[in-house]
Amino acid sequence: HTSDSNAEVAYKSLRKIFPAWMDVIEAGPAEIAEAIKHGGLANQKAPRIREILRIILERTGRLELEFLASMPLEEARAWLISLPGVGKKTTGIVLNFALGMPAMPVDTHIYRVARRLGLIGLKTNVDAAHDMMEIQVSPDEIFRYHTLLITHGRQICKAQRPLCGECPMADLCAAKPVFEKAFEAEKYRRPVRAGQTL
Repeated sequence: HTSDSNAEVAYKSLRKIFPAWMDVIEAGPAEIAEAIKHGGLANQKAPRIREILRIILERTGRLELEFLASMPLEEARAWLISLPGVGKKTTGIVLNFALGMPAMPVDTHIYRVARRLGLIGLKTNVDAAHDMMEIQVSPDEIFRYHTLLITHGRQICKAQRPLCGECPMADLCAAKPVFEKAFEAEKYRRPVRAGQTL
C-alpha cells in the first residue's frame, strides 16, 4: 500500500541519517523533516518525533519501549497515549506489531469495512471502533483479525468501488444492496466521491 511504503521509506531514511535515536533528539526539526519527507506531513511530525523521544528518555532513562510488553495492556496503552500526538491508532500499531500485544489498530480501511459489514454502527466514531473491535475476537486472534480486515479493505471492499461480486462476505454485508443499486444508476457509472462512501 502506498502510505505504508512511504512510511517505510521515511523510516529508513530517518535511520540512515540518524543511526541512533539520540541523534534525532539532538537534530533540528528541519533536519528531521528532510529525513522523513517521503512519509508526508514531515513539518508536523518532525518536532513531535523529537519531543516524543525526549519524553521517553526523560521518563525511562533509555530510548526503547520493550518495557511496555511487561505491563497490562491498558496500562501500556495509557502510557503511550500520554505522549503528545499519539492516539489510539498509533498506540494499537506499536502494541500489536512491535510488542506483540493484543491491541486492535483501526485504520481507514478497517473502519470502512467494519461499518459496511455491521461490525460497528454507522455512527460509531473511529476512537470507539478501536475498543469495540478489540473485544470482538479473542486476544490471540487480534493480529490476524486486523490483517484480514485491512487486506479485505484494500483488495475487495475498496472505498469508491467495492468489488461486492467478489466479496466472500457479501451475503452478510448491509452495504451491498446500497452499492448494487447505486452502480446500476447512470449517474454512478463514474467513481463515487469520497463524501458518498459508506
